[in-house]
Amino acid sequence: MGWNTFAEACRATRRVSVSAAMGALAAALFLNAPAIAQTPGLPSPWHLGMQPAVSPVAAEMHNFHDLLLWIITLISVFVLALLVYVIVRFRASANPVPSKTAHNTLIEVAWTVVPILILIVIAVPSFKLLYFGDKTKQAELTIKAIGKQWYWSYEYPDNGNFTFDATIVADADIKPGQVRLLETDNPVVVPVNTNVRLLVTAADVIHAWAMPAFGVKKDAVPGRTNETWFRAEREGVFYGQCSEICGAYHGYMPIKVQVVSKEAYAKWAEEAKQKFASVDGPSPRLADARAAQ
Repeated sequence: MGWNTFAEACRATRRVSVSAAMGALAAALFLNAPAIAQTPGLPSPWHLGMQPAVSPVAAEMHNFHDLLLWIITLISVFVLALLVYVIVRFRASANPVPSKTAHNTLIEVAWTVVPILILIVIAVPSFKLLYFGDKTKQAELTIKAIGKQWYWSYEYPDNGNFTFDATIVADADIKPGQVRLLETDNPVVVPVNTNVRLLVTAADVIHAWAMPAFGVKKDAVPGRTNETWFRAEREGVFYGQCSEICGAYHGYMPIKVQVVSKEAYAKWAEEAKQKFASVDGPSPRLADARAAQ
């Protein structure tokens, strides 16, 4: 076999291998379409884009994202077209004698004014979104989230001022239907269609309370209480995580929020007052145990 024949055989084999690999990938994507479908409130393998919005703040964030996507796409297409024009129009073969132009007032004004106008178009909805997601004046429920190494504690001052810890469910304790690394032993429970004021702080180092489906990501800083809000507009279970690198077990600080009907929430709150500790005193279970002694 000559060298040319051998090289051609290698190229043919490589083409077949690449084609087979691309075909296998396409088949895997299409045949496993249900497996890569986005689950509300939960990240999914191969999912592109953001989780479906379930709060007004998240919906506005998605709208702002789409606006920016259109803007950067148009800018990229314009720059690409300009590069192609310059390459073709001013190539050496078409311009044996290069131009010595060093100044063009119109172009210089345009490349100064146009970016300013683009930034103004971006700034107006950006500031509106910042103020909209900052806080709410019509809060119907207040929850305080306290970041600790490495779990979250929650306080419900409006429903008996009880508190509980939410720690990750270990792999050995995961039950069918639960999500590894995102399950907690005690979920945050909130009523649907309710403006929830969320106060965020930390007991040791900086953490961050993040819930993508709600459009919430707020830093938890020791000695400081930050505020944000959300309103879940449909019932379900939603997951988030600490989004600040806070130590060795940073990846094991999940957040689980269960959105229920207002009737179910009222029932849960009554049970929680008996189940969990009071912020200002011992838990009901501890008080009962001491009384029994």
